[in-house]
Amino acid sequence: MNSKYKVTKFSSKNFNTTEDLISIEEPLEISLKYKLEDKWINQNLSITMRTPGHDEDLVTGFLFNEQIITSLNDIESIESYGDKVGQYNIQNKILATIVNSENVNIAKIKRDFLTNSSCGVCGKSSLDALEIVKKNKTHPSEPKIGKEIIIQSPDSLREAQSEFSKTGGIHASGLFNINGKLIDLREDVGRHNALDKLIGCALKNSQLDPKSQFITCSGRLNFELVQKVLMTDIGIMIGVGAPTSLAIDLANKFDITLIGFVKRDSFNIYTNNKKVIVG
Repeated sequence: MNSKYKVTKFSSKNFNTTEDLISIEEPLEISLKYKLEDKWINQNLSITMRTPGHDEDLVTGFLFNEQIITSLNDIESIESYGDKVGQYNIQNKILATIVNSENVNIAKIKRDFLTNSSCGVCGKSSLDALEIVKKNKTHPSEPKIGKEIIIQSPDSLREAQSEFSKTGGIHASGLFNINGKLIDLREDVGRHNALDKLIGCALKNSQLDPKSQFITCSGRLNFELVQKVLMTDIGIMIGVGAPTSLAIDLANKFDITLIGFVKRDSFNIYTNNKKVIVG
């Protein structure tokens, strides 16, 4: 989703006023409805700045990646509500109703969430807590991925982005099979939101197959992005930019192959090179 804005451009020693397509950023208030001791509870969970569109996928992926739900069956419905507001006349509130609340992680619901389009919930304490939630590592040496597939995946992702080609101001996450075929992608002004949308979409469409897939993200790779991929059990993650120290620490703990700085003829393997075909 984008809109035209007037901009003043400087080029070839001259200033010119023109119109440019800009990616839209709007707040989304996520609320949760669940049953506790025969009483329905409505609780505001998070406010995130996102690009409008695929909001249901965003919420599904967010709930799954935070382990508030463990499967799609825990969700009864996801509905946008409230008045259509703002310059773009859209609904900025969404309610997820959870069934089987006894299987839902209520402690997670009571935790305070605050995310925005550029940075999510992260920190060393999150790394320690994650070990309680996630017990199993990814497979230490499978699936195998070739050098050519690694190098091609960012280009394949970029070529399939409809919004990036128009605005140049939006991130993407893509789900690939091990042969380099793009299965699906999602775009958003926020890297975390793009990945939540992708994982929510993959859950909804039963597309996840960790034994034969990898995920490629635009931009740098931080702790929370690796955490989200870990929840899917996918063991290979590729990024155009560099990873952070906590991203590397987390990937190491769970045998994820973390690859960054992918260029046309080079890339860096930061953790677990056993999944990369070197011959």
